[in-house]
Amino acid sequence: MSCSLQLIPSCSSSSSRVLHYNLLSPTSFYSTSRDLSFLFNGAVHWKKHIRLSKGNGRVYAMCDGNSRLKMNLNEYMVHLEKPFGIRFALCVDGKIIVHALKKGGNAERSRIIMVGDTLKKVTDLSSGRFVTINDVGDAQNMLIENTGSFSLILERPFSSFPIHQLQLLNDIDIMFNRGRVPVTTWNKNILSSNLKASTEGSGNSGYITFASNFLTSNGWKLLNDQNGYLGLQSENTLRSPVSQFVCVFSERESGEGEWAYGNFPVEEYIKALERSKGELYYNHGLGMRYSKITEQIYVGSCIQTEADVDNLSSVGVTAIVNFQSVTEAENWGINFNTINESCQRSNILMINYPIRDADSFDMRTKLPFCVGLLLRLLKKNHRVFVTCTTGFDRSPACVIAYLHWITDTSLQAAYNFVTGLHLCKPDRPAIAWATWDLIARVENGRHDGPATHIVTFVWNGQEGEDVSLVGDFTGNWKEPIKASHMGGPRYEVDVRLPQGKYYYKYITNGQWRHSTTSPTEQDDRGNINNIIVVGNIANVRPSIQQQKKDANIVKVIERTLTENERFMLAKAARCVAFSICPIRLAPKK
Repeated sequence: MSCSLQLIPSCSSSSSRVLHYNLLSPTSFYSTSRDLSFLFNGAVHWKKHIRLSKGNGRVYAMCDGNSRLKMNLNEYMVHLEKPFGIRFALCVDGKIIVHALKKGGNAERSRIIMVGDTLKKVTDLSSGRFVTINDVGDAQNMLIENTGSFSLILERPFSSFPIHQLQLLNDIDIMFNRGRVPVTTWNKNILSSNLKASTEGSGNSGYITFASNFLTSNGWKLLNDQNGYLGLQSENTLRSPVSQFVCVFSERESGEGEWAYGNFPVEEYIKALERSKGELYYNHGLGMRYSKITEQIYVGSCIQTEADVDNLSSVGVTAIVNFQSVTEAENWGINFNTINESCQRSNILMINYPIRDADSFDMRTKLPFCVGLLLRLLKKNHRVFVTCTTGFDRSPACVIAYLHWITDTSLQAAYNFVTGLHLCKPDRPAIAWATWDLIARVENGRHDGPATHIVTFVWNGQEGEDVSLVGDFTGNWKEPIKASHMGGPRYEVDVRLPQGKYYYKYITNGQWRHSTTSPTEQDDRGNINNIIVVGNIANVRPSIQQQKKDANIVKVIERTLTENERFMLAKAARCVAFSICPIRLAPKK
């Protein structure tokens, strides 16, 4: 679904900027038949006027600002009229989630609510304020109302809701969820708000219930702790986020209707989930997850609370290398200052070195510094926790590169070792790129060994041309390579080259020509040639350089290093490590 809109801020400003947005996904916005709302950075501003390209309706824009209502990165708000057409379910972790949507109902027509979304807040009709949904009692109070318009805040899970696994409940789960296993407590604070004792008593009386939906989320946490379900953080790196149902409930409506899991058949949804097996999904709600790689190295996801710092301190961590930026942490609701202060109290050195998430080039250029920093910390006998937001990419990539460069372990072996201990999927090509960049640091940019990269040279001309590639890598301009016609005006030639700087041209129908879509340089004789620099030279403090437009495509080659390359790699990595100065490798007091 795609549409175009103009957002006109209604603030008292002399500027009349018009912001244009392209909506490429239904998850970018939410709507009913009358209202449409947009999300920007999790905060809410009301009374913004928006003109839509089609149809009429009131629109509420959500943008960054000083708003009372704050939402997390993965939360959204939707306005619905009663009846909602939502069947809710209480899970064993105390969450209220969307179990099913009624076909043709208001929730389904909103085209944003999905099965598995968690109900977080809802407006109270009497006060108009948002009420936090803490337990099933709060949710049932909302469903009692037969009419009215409500605003619901829901949280989108980070992984697809596993509907097919709901059919795999064992007998014990079913008995427990149906209330056949008793729950006993002396703490009335863990009981749902819709459960009231006949008398307050002295506070020492106990409660017993055969319906487990009478517990709050805190009650479920206490119950899990007592039965040992949570375990240690270092174990079960990614525990299955599947929540099994305690009970299912919905508002009272006339007629049964037909319930579904969205605008698609359940069978198709299940097939899609089966196809996605093996993919990694980050669930921030699971808290910090980490794994022990060596006696001195731990790797994992971001630190969320002060309790996480205490947990790391308990296993002997004395230094933390964090690749998460301040803005990234704030988007996840993490207080950077609180975490840093907690580290100081625990005598843990905290080093923040942001690497942009999902940016292979930024990872490649900053990886040498990261590995050098890790080596310096380990030389000081620190036990180091290497972390990023998800623990899937940046942090394990640093550890893999350390094992590859410093311990003379092959990239394949280092990758298998770390991924075997910690569930992750780091950017392996970025590590290979950085490896050759490090070796080039010793070789001054020119590699004399086997090929390190594959370059696809691209010529955009006219269909039917006879195109060949010639350069100082084709027998010193004497052995042209014929290009393959890829359709239309595009011609390509794949050449394996070691790192270095190369000049080249194209011969089209017997004429020597340079490409206007790739960088050029004039030689001493005044001839204009195309130029390509394969690879880069690693720098301790990489600078942001403007990338030149080039139609050519360069891919890195991952292969077994020669003995000479291994020597140069080890030398370069240590040179980088000991050029990181001055750095105070001790906690701030």
